[in-house]
Amino acid sequence: MPNSGFLLGKSLRGRSRWAVRAGLLLAIVTAVACGGKPPVPVRGVVEADLGGWKFRRFQPLLDVEVWIANNDAKAFAASYASGAAEARGHLANTDIVNVFVTRYAKQDGIVRETVKLARRLAAEKGYRVEEAKLGGARVLAIAGADEAWVLWPSALHVVKLGGVGRSDVPESLVREYAARYPSKLPGGSLEGALPPGPEAPGDAGSAKPAYDADDPRPDLEKYDPKKVAIPR
Repeated sequence: MPNSGFLLGKSLRGRSRWAVRAGLLLAIVTAVACGGKPPVPVRGVVEADLGGWKFRRFQPLLDVEVWIANNDAKAFAASYASGAAEARGHLANTDIVNVFVTRYAKQDGIVRETVKLARRLAAEKGYRVEEAKLGGARVLAIAGADEAWVLWPSALHVVKLGGVGRSDVPESLVREYAARYPSKLPGGSLEGALPPGPEAPGDAGSAKPAYDADDPRPDLEKYDPKKVAIPR
């Protein structure tokens, strides 16, 4: 793309005021068009107000949201408060949204392990997990008795938004984060085979140990309990 600042500098000489204003407008429009999506924040979360949601706190975390074997990660958190609620002088749980962003050293296993976490939560009592579209992103919506979250994998990141005491997650905040961290969640991820990726120890379908004649092990997936007694 041509250097719009340089071209604008040349246009300031020997032109009418209208032409200068037109040049300024063209430069602004061109800069926005070339800017693309918002940049990924250096510390994971957006440390600024996002529309009606006011940034209130940043915090680095020791624990990551989705643990992946052999893939180092760092986690960051931010809290946002409703500007309208602050103007009223009273904040409730429904006026606070927390955001967690985990950053990984490599992409290996990010989508797979995020889906596995969602499936584990879906199997637990008290959680309802659904695939949804929110803020232009495909997400995993997770609801409990007194909390609501959305979760999605992105390139080198996992993003989680929501909070305790909430029944929904603000779409405007999801849209802001999805613009920085586009969702990589495949459709139908809660059903069928897991997304491809490195298998962690204990994964279903992981390689079985080679047969050892000195220490034979029964195949518990195929044995007939009426014919074989498994030692306890």
